[in-house]
Amino acid sequence: MNHKRFRLKLLLTMIVFSVLTVAIIALIDYTRVIQQTVKNNENQLEQILDTIKYALSITEKAYYYFDEEAASEMKANTHQLIEIYESNPDFDKWNFEELKKFMDDMDIYIINEHNVITHSSFKQDIGLDFQKCCSKLAKVLDERRKSGEFYHDGIDIEQATGQIKKYSYMATPDRKYIIQLGYNLQGGEIFKQFNYLDVASEIEKKYSMINKINVLNFGGLYLGTSDETLKLDRRNREAFEQVLETKETQEVKGMWNGEPVTYRYIYYYSEYDPGTSKEKVIEMVYNDTELQVMLNELKRTYLIQFLLSVSIAMIISFIISRWVARPMHLAFHDSLTGAKNRAAFDEFCQSTVFEQGVTAFLMLDIDHFKSVNDVLGHDRGDELLQGISNVIMKVLRKRDTLFRYGGDEFLIVMEGTTKQEAEHVAGRMIQMIREEMNQFQDVRKLDVSASIGISFAPEHGQEAKELYKKADHALYVSKEKGKNQYQIYREE
Repeated sequence: MNHKRFRLKLLLTMIVFSVLTVAIIALIDYTRVIQQTVKNNENQLEQILDTIKYALSITEKAYYYFDEEAASEMKANTHQLIEIYESNPDFDKWNFEELKKFMDDMDIYIINEHNVITHSSFKQDIGLDFQKCCSKLAKVLDERRKSGEFYHDGIDIEQATGQIKKYSYMATPDRKYIIQLGYNLQGGEIFKQFNYLDVASEIEKKYSMINKINVLNFGGLYLGTSDETLKLDRRNREAFEQVLETKETQEVKGMWNGEPVTYRYIYYYSEYDPGTSKEKVIEMVYNDTELQVMLNELKRTYLIQFLLSVSIAMIISFIISRWVARPMHLAFHDSLTGAKNRAAFDEFCQSTVFEQGVTAFLMLDIDHFKSVNDVLGHDRGDELLQGISNVIMKVLRKRDTLFRYGGDEFLIVMEGTTKQEAEHVAGRMIQMIREEMNQFQDVRKLDVSASIGISFAPEHGQEAKELYKKADHALYVSKEKGKNQYQIYREE
């Protein structure tokens, strides 16, 4: 029974150790894979962003090098319009449609001192109030009106249509108005060859994680789209303004067609666009649906591998425990009786000091056992020792410890007991061993019985070795007084 308990303890210990080891290794590996997967996903987003930045810069670069003629033409046309204004300042009498045709289809906008478009060849923009829609641009217009110089921007947006245009600005000599010209870039050959919108559209088709890529001007208007639903809400507007202010990327959680997404806003500074269009913000709307699928798959794989590893570890632990348990058990247990051996007692002595409560040491010796071996043989003697050991175990409490100290000597340690209980146990063992031996006819005539010597801690000492010696001395007294009895140690 002791061996089985020892093997069970060893098995459980090895299982716990192996499972913990497997779990820690698997968790570290799982965490590393998860982190790498998330990192790869982020790297892919960065690559997509680099691609759209590159496409946008190529478009701007193309206009910078190949569309200077448009800026010169806009300047010349603006000066012509100012000459017309000086001779006829009443815009109500201007034929804006004819002027537009004369100026190679450039739209004309007249902006008053309140930054409101009062007249235009593009009728949809008449009445547009920059103070209300684009306060940042209104401040720029005030500065340009005050300056009186000619200004032209790069890629910008027509608010009503979302078309990408190039705009120029110049104040009238009396500073009452600003004459703005708008040149449609999307219809030109350069934009067809260097169109970042096509690149964004291809990315959206290629990567399921990308819902939408937009470019916003410094006023928060979307370039290249007439979709009126594309407007920054309060939270997105705050993130957009934060990006322009700090130049640092911001993210906002939101919804896209009923699905959760992340709006990422990235600062973009143009090396080629002049004027107010230098600063832009790239809006990348992406989802983590694909990432979550991958993470769930990794989690499922991890659980399967973990359970498989644990199963294998448990099987190996069971096999090893069977190989190791018996030799380890025998190192501290008597192979004949199953009781703990002298090596176990020596270890017990080194680690145990009795300071509280009463502990009894019972040294038991089989009377006339040498006669059993001489008359009946050692095999019969071993059988009787096994029987005696079983009798002792029946009498002892579960928490008591039985040692086979050597030959026919046994030592019982009863911790947390009383003198009366120890004496009762000693008497019961003597009686039951006697009864056990008298069952056998061949043994009965040899008068086999048991003698016991008892010592108590702390009365007779606190160290196990000292208590053993005193119990052994009491055993000697029992032998001297006729055997088949117990004696308690007394100082001589």
